Order: sequence, then C-alpha cells, then structure tokens
Amino acid sequence: MDNPSIEPRRSLQPLSWLYGIGVNFRNALFDRNILKQRSFNIPVICVGNLTVGGTGKTPHIEYLIRLLTPDYKVAVLSRGYKRKSKGFHIVDTDSKVQDVGDEPLQIKQKFPETLVVVDKNRVSAIEKILSIEKEERPDVILLDDGFQHRHVQPSLSILLVDSNRPVFEDYLLPAGSLREPLKGKERASVVVVTKCNPDMQPIDFRIHTNGLNLYAYQELYFTSVNYGMVKPVFPDYQEERFVMDDLRKKHVFLITGIAAPQPLVEKLEHKTYNLYTKFFPDHHSFTDEDIASIRELIQSVDDDDKIILTTEKDAVRFRALPSLDGELKKLLYYTPIRITFIEENEKELFNKKIIEHVREYQTNSRLSER
Repeated sequence: MDNPSIEPRRSLQPLSWLYGIGVNFRNALFDRNILKQRSFNIPVICVGNLTVGGTGKTPHIEYLIRLLTPDYKVAVLSRGYKRKSKGFHIVDTDSKVQDVGDEPLQIKQKFPETLVVVDKNRVSAIEKILSIEKEERPDVILLDDGFQHRHVQPSLSILLVDSNRPVFEDYLLPAGSLREPLKGKERASVVVVTKCNPDMQPIDFRIHTNGLNLYAYQELYFTSVNYGMVKPVFPDYQEERFVMDDLRKKHVFLITGIAAPQPLVEKLEHKTYNLYTKFFPDHHSFTDEDIASIRELIQSVDDDDKIILTTEKDAVRFRALPSLDGELKKLLYYTPIRITFIEENEKELFNKKIIEHVREYQTNSRLSER
C-alpha cells in the first residue's frame, strides 16, 4: 500500500524541480570557483546533512567533543537556529536560549570548557575565533550543520543520513526533505548512517551501502542511539532518577519539539504500558497556551504515578520558561542520548580517522607557515 502521507507532496514536484535548478546553479558557482570558498589554517570539521533536520547532528558533535578534548582545545560553531539575536555571540552556560539557540546552549552546558559560538556568517565567525589570544585559541573547529554553507571550505566533511529516511529514496524540497540533490554527498569524506537499529541485519547494511553508492575516497559508518538515565529537568524540584525499565508501570507523557521523535516513541513503546504523546515543531518555543494544553493532557489521566518526558534539547527550552509552575517542574524529566557505533571496529576506525586528520592538518599548517 502506498504511503498516503507522501502522495500529496508529489504534487509539489514541479516546485522541487525549480528549487533543484536554483540549488544546482549555486553549487556550480562554487564548484567553478565563481563563488569563493575560504579555507583556514586550522582543522575545520563540518558535521551536516542533505535533509531538513533530524539526523542527529548534536549527539555526533558531542561525540567529537568527547573524542578530541583530551588532546585538543575544541570550538563549536553553529548558526544558532531560531535564536532571536543577530551576529556573533559566544555562548555561556547561563546564556538565554532565545539569544543563542537550544542546541548550542545544550552543548555549552554539557561541556563548559568548550568554546561555543553562534553566527550566521561562518567565515566571519572563524576569523574572530582565530583572533583569540594564542593561549586560548582552539586547535580544531567543529562546524555544526554547515554542509550547505559552502563559503567555508572544511578540512573534513562528515555527512549524516538518517537510516529511517534514506536520502536515496527522498525528493528535493518541498516535495521531499532534501536540501540539495543527492550528488551533494560527493563533498563528504565520511558518511554516517544514523539512528540504526542496534540489531541491524546484513541486508540492511547492503541496502544503505548500495543505495548511497559512495566513491572509494569516502568512508561509511553506521551509528545507533543509546538512551541514558532519565533525569529531572529541574533537580531542585525532583531528585529522583530512573532507568528506562523503571517506566514500565508509569504513565509517561512524551512532549517533544524535535524533527524526528519516532525513534524515541518506538523505544518508549517497549518500556511502558501507558504512553501519551504531544509533538511540536522542531526548535519550538513553548507558549503559555502550549503549557496549558500539556497540563490539560496530564490532568486527563487520574493517576499519581506519571511523569512528563522530553528530550535534552527540549529541556533547555523548558528551563527558560518563566511561567512554568512547580507542579509541572516536578513532573518534567529528560533522557540524554549518546551515539554508539553498530560495530566496535568501526568506532576504532572512525576515531583514528578523526584524530589523525586533526594531527596531520595541524602539522601541515605549521610547516606551511615556515
């Protein structure tokens, strides 16, 4: 049976063709050096995707931070999507989410020693980062969601593709979710298929490998999501923590404003008998009306053994709400996530690839300065 949710979007394919003409023309200008790209004397690792949202960029950025910080000073550069401020901002742990965006603030709060910067103009931002005093200057910059920001020439590009939404079966916007044609994947040195089933079968590997049809210079990896301890969003109101299995008999109200909540839904369906969901758009700014609707949903269940569960990104935005009352704060929990590699040898190869790239790029940069 055809998927009815896809059929109406096929009527938008003429607009996708027009969109594709524009994107291809822009990429051609960069490819032919008519529009200029700027490279920098520092490793710039781009983590991005071909689709609109939901591929797991933030947990993969966090993985790279954990991998690199034992030996290098790391900076993260993000646009700061849906922030209300303009220009260049250095993110502090107590920054306001509306000034810097939810994901940059989440990263800064988890990794306080990491320099996190938001700026729509990535070239200008990198120039400002490199103007920092040498002792404080980062050794490597992680460019968050910069695959289509081609004014910066990364030293290494990592392309993420969602296993649940294969890019080789997708359409260009607005008929589908592709930001640019599949040919764009050729700019990536590393491609990671994300959100894979941990029990992925050989045929699934073959489907993605054949569908992506990568070149010899490109490396392919497969990662999954590991959900951590369920933690209170407001520890001052509630200190209790849970493992996922503790949710079995609780009434769990999943409230999210992310692009792709389905993997978490599927996880919770195996962990609780009583799951209720309410979804908002990605990066949604919760309003008083939203909070009222959430409260109404919770009050519809006459049982005291219940919690509100949200994502780590949503938790950042919930903490910024001045009107959230103590009753809801006590019920609010989130589950942090980490990425894991499906196969252990892939993890070792990926880690080696990243660390050797940073080391060799730095060595070559120093030699070129002499």
